[in-house]
Amino acid sequence: MPILILLSLLALAGCNSEAPAPVETGPRSTWGVIQEDIFAARCVGCHAAGTSFANQSALVLTGDAAYAQLVGAAPDNASAAGDGLLRVSPAAGLPGLLKSYLWEKINAPDQAHFYGDHPQYGALMPLGGNPLTNGELAFIRAWIEAGAPETGQVADPALLADDSYYERPPFAPLPEPEDGLQLHLGPFDVPPYFEREFFSMVSFDSGEDRFIDRFEISMQSGSHHFLIYTFRDDTPAERLPASSEVRELRDADGNYVFDTVRTMLFHVPIVGSQWPFFDFSFPPGVAMRLPAGSRLDLNSHYINRTGETTTGEVYANLHFANSSEVVHEAQIFGLSNVDFTLPAGKVTTLTEEYQFRERRHIMQLMSHAHEHMLEFRVEIAGGARDGELVYVSYDWEHPPILEFDPPLVLERGEGFKVEATYDNWTDRDLGFGFLSEDEMMILYGFYYTE
Repeated sequence: MPILILLSLLALAGCNSEAPAPVETGPRSTWGVIQEDIFAARCVGCHAAGTSFANQSALVLTGDAAYAQLVGAAPDNASAAGDGLLRVSPAAGLPGLLKSYLWEKINAPDQAHFYGDHPQYGALMPLGGNPLTNGELAFIRAWIEAGAPETGQVADPALLADDSYYERPPFAPLPEPEDGLQLHLGPFDVPPYFEREFFSMVSFDSGEDRFIDRFEISMQSGSHHFLIYTFRDDTPAERLPASSEVRELRDADGNYVFDTVRTMLFHVPIVGSQWPFFDFSFPPGVAMRLPAGSRLDLNSHYINRTGETTTGEVYANLHFANSSEVVHEAQIFGLSNVDFTLPAGKVTTLTEEYQFRERRHIMQLMSHAHEHMLEFRVEIAGGARDGELVYVSYDWEHPPILEFDPPLVLERGEGFKVEATYDNWTDRDLGFGFLSEDEMMILYGFYYTE
């Protein structure tokens, strides 16, 4: 019987009137290698037709569309377009390279220039993962400098043998902002096999409100997070800490200091990051108000899983805007699920939905979870785009910081569906907690209203 089936299939194939398309057997073009070996593996997961990421950037990188949407095409990013960049310039040589938005977005070794000189260009790509290898960058650079042709071989495939990645240089203090405020914690010790988290309050003594249009954070390695909070207007006087007092979240024996925990109930977040270096600028005309007399509570969390004492240190710069140029006041939200249980020895998915009471322009999203997190997904909830995926993370230590340019607009009554999956490999149930071995489920975002 199997032989008869095989013969039948062969007969049917022979009756097909259409001859198969010829297959190219020669060496692939440089563009073909870039599309098939680099973009397909590292970029198409987000930049495929119909995805929120492709819609937001107006860029599809699948084989049927990528070349036409890249070479000679204007970027959707208004700032890059205003600077005269094309997604990929066909001008060739160094001028072509320097006028290619793609190169700005993937050139990880030059990220200080990217964030410092072009804060409105969004985030480096690929988002939330390793940068392209040094070999892949060299290969793409050679292609752009050759005029970005669709056919022919213009880059040496041997370049791709270099599978090393750019490594960030050692921690260094941030230069003080020309007009702004610099904050500094440390250096401080982190004991062996310990997670140290503490707070220290700094008073902002300006005689007038100021507006922040850019944040920079630089952290010594080993940091889980750094956050800056202010306090709610209804904070009791006895809950306001003294300036520069170091308030530990846990004592040397690992017990929580409940006086510190009680003060946390009155916190209002301003900004935070889990990345060793963070540089974010609001779009033109948008800034966050810092009222005169604000108390800024600096929160640092370091994890030391070695047998030796390690050192932590953090710098943060708040850059001030010209108040006359501020059209929209930026705000931050934190959507947090604190009431959950992750059963021992099981993989569990949690889902929460959040609705907004006013129209919001979302400029940035970032997740926060701990070591058991496998996946963190965010979809639009409600409206015509209900169910559309707008954010995903697989890395609890360095979650993607996703910027929206133009902002993602959610109408009144719409919001986010947050879905997070955890693997509790331990023999005890887990819940919300402050240690990395506990769990969290938080979505942060910058936004402004009408």
